[in-house]
Amino acid sequence: MSHRMGNDSPAAFHMADIRNKRPTRRRAVAVGELAAGPDAFPLIVERRLPKGDALVMAEIAGLQGAKMASALMPLCHPLPLELVQVRCVPVPERHAIRVYCECATEARTGVEMEALAGANAALLTLYDLTKPVEPALGIGGIRLLFKEGGKSGLWLHPEGMDDDERAHYGPRDLARLDDVPCAVLTLSDRASRGEYADRSGPVLVDGLRRLGARVSDAEILPDGIEPLAGRLRALAGEGVRIALCTGGTGLGPKDATPEALRAAADRSVDGLAEMFRSESAKHTPLAWLSRAEVVQVGGMLVFALPGSQRAAKQGMDILAPLLAHALAMVDGEGHP
Repeated sequence: MSHRMGNDSPAAFHMADIRNKRPTRRRAVAVGELAAGPDAFPLIVERRLPKGDALVMAEIAGLQGAKMASALMPLCHPLPLELVQVRCVPVPERHAIRVYCECATEARTGVEMEALAGANAALLTLYDLTKPVEPALGIGGIRLLFKEGGKSGLWLHPEGMDDDERAHYGPRDLARLDDVPCAVLTLSDRASRGEYADRSGPVLVDGLRRLGARVSDAEILPDGIEPLAGRLRALAGEGVRIALCTGGTGLGPKDATPEALRAAADRSVDGLAEMFRSESAKHTPLAWLSRAEVVQVGGMLVFALPGSQRAAKQGMDILAPLLAHALAMVDGEGHP
């Protein structure tokens, strides 16, 4: 949705186009406080306010506020929320009520605005029910505590979280690959001859390094079953645990990366390959033309991904949440 002025030029605002983003699990928690003062605070926590139980009503209002976020903010996408939980926690030392709103769903965009809308609605309701006994109220400290999901993973507010907040909400980041030896191999005749720069390999290298992996710059090999199959066996023998291959997964006559993986494989990992295609199809239906493959060579997992820079970036986003757990299973550590 965009707004155009009378001269048909675009205005300075628009609803973000999220059609090509992949739905992922999203969660956000917002927080804020009502400063009630020493006289009103006990009336709130003892549920003796003249208008009724403010804590219960605030929780209900927070639920409604989160669901109404897109109606309150014109450029906010309407989302089918799967979870809204509102908590009102008394803080006696400050005579305050600390309000939390947690929202979660699976969508193409985050739920931080829904969490903030819920927290604000709950705080305003506390204010409304308390003002007959104390007009000198204050609302403050409203902020996003954290958000998780999407390609950015976990984001924590710079002000941080206390131990109780961490214990209650358990923010989850992507599992790390700290110091895990990994490799990236680009398959392209033209790139191997120096006719153009490899753009997809460096994307995968950067993605692995962000997870803490130990990885050199991408190797560039020509298309074909060899030398890729031999190189994969050598990398497995050197103790490399993850190899990401990019290129050679299409239907062209020289696209032979899946065959190279199968030639080197000790066993296939069909589920990850099908998951990759299914998730990629949420970006583009052309993903079903990809012959993406995943195999195990000794103790090394090998992924054959498409060759474009954009597909490599999307592929890294898809695989990043799974890599550490997949390696743990290879090592016999089982499920967390």
